[in-house]
Amino acid sequence: MSVLWTAKDAAAATGGKYTRDWSATGISIDTRTIEAGDLFIALKDVRDGHDFVAQALEKGAAAALVSHVPDDVPTDAPLLIVDDVLVALEDMARAARARTDAQVIAVTGSVGKTSTKEMLRVVLGQQGRVHAAEASYNNHWGVPLTLARMPQNTQFAIIEIGMSHPGEISPLAKIASPHVAMVTTVAAAHFEAFGNIEGIAREKAAIFDGLVAGGKAVINADIETTDILRDAAREEIITFGTNPAADFRLTDVQLADSVTVISATLRGEPALFKLSTSGRHFAMNAVGVLACVEAAGADLGLAANDLTLWEPPAGRGTRETVHLDLYHPEWSLELIDDAFNANPTSLVAALEVLAAAKPRDGVGQVRAGRRVAILGDMLELGEDAPALHREIAQAPSMKDIDRVHCLGPLMRELHETLPEGQRGLWATTATELAVHVKDMIDAGDVILVKGSKGSKASLIVDAIRKLGHPAPTNE
Repeated sequence: MSVLWTAKDAAAATGGKYTRDWSATGISIDTRTIEAGDLFIALKDVRDGHDFVAQALEKGAAAALVSHVPDDVPTDAPLLIVDDVLVALEDMARAARARTDAQVIAVTGSVGKTSTKEMLRVVLGQQGRVHAAEASYNNHWGVPLTLARMPQNTQFAIIEIGMSHPGEISPLAKIASPHVAMVTTVAAAHFEAFGNIEGIAREKAAIFDGLVAGGKAVINADIETTDILRDAAREEIITFGTNPAADFRLTDVQLADSVTVISATLRGEPALFKLSTSGRHFAMNAVGVLACVEAAGADLGLAANDLTLWEPPAGRGTRETVHLDLYHPEWSLELIDDAFNANPTSLVAALEVLAAAKPRDGVGQVRAGRRVAILGDMLELGEDAPALHREIAQAPSMKDIDRVHCLGPLMRELHETLPEGQRGLWATTATELAVHVKDMIDAGDVILVKGSKGSKASLIVDAIRKLGHPAPTNE
């Protein structure tokens, strides 16, 4: 592997002092996943990273970035000593950004950040060397970590930027200094911190604070706060959406069981392309991705064709077959794992995906395939949270869902609003509901599991998977 950082370069970036010469091929903040040759960053979060420096060095770390020498580490160990580790990581991020000629694309939004980042990774990866975080590293340490890990020869960098409180996006955007900045959408999320949709929009629009001179702002033309985004985007604006005036216009979406066929006009030119998964919200993200591709100077036609290579990230709409009987291959169900996060917009979109799915009749105990939703609380919605949960019962696709099981105190609002024939089980916690999973599902069903991460709906996903067997073979 090529050298990512030398002691001299890291010291120049941070103003720190190194105890002896070293070179690192990667960067890690976690001794559980550290690899030989990594620079270990001793961040203070839930635990103080300085407590793990000795372990990191034992596992082969090239050096450690620290604010002091830990008691269990020799003074001649390979270290870079700085005043503040997080500030030093930010300095390294700026230096890494400055030394590359990559086209940098920054992505934020209430819904779809990670899926959009991954679409961009896939399509631009067919056209050049791409750098993007392997997970949702979009917070105050995740963004600088992603940038500091960027190789100098990167051609396209995709940086996801998130927030939970006011004032978080602008400084991260300025570190990233993107050529292209995208807001996927603005929706009801983090109401507790922002109070209203306008406050959320202004925070999302702060991503444009980091645009380089001549940079391009890619914004959703369909939302009620589009004007707030426009006002904040001082550079060139590119719009996407179903709005007739959008530069990249989504004109039609056809959902099938596991395919989305998309019709669009791109700068007035008709285009037809597809995704290898189902979801109207994914279609909108895809059109926005193509706007970013053009803005970054990449080939639009190739990118449109290559969108079919993309699959949803884990926990964000991934689909899998769970075999319930070791000897009967037809005794299986389809699981849609969307348990990483939830807000009203993304939940309505997920229900539409479930409604388009095709259950199978003639198998299992029930003998009639069902569309089953297992829904956890949507968190951080503020004082309107109970009403927003009740309103899910009015989602257009809800009429096509056979059974809805709910978990969490907020989802009880939805549970009590549903008609009796559609209402399934309710439990206060995912742990309590997981005990009953075997009675909630059957072969032939399509099961959607969705909820905010804090609802721990992923425990339901795990419980369903544990009921499965390896795929039957004909041997």
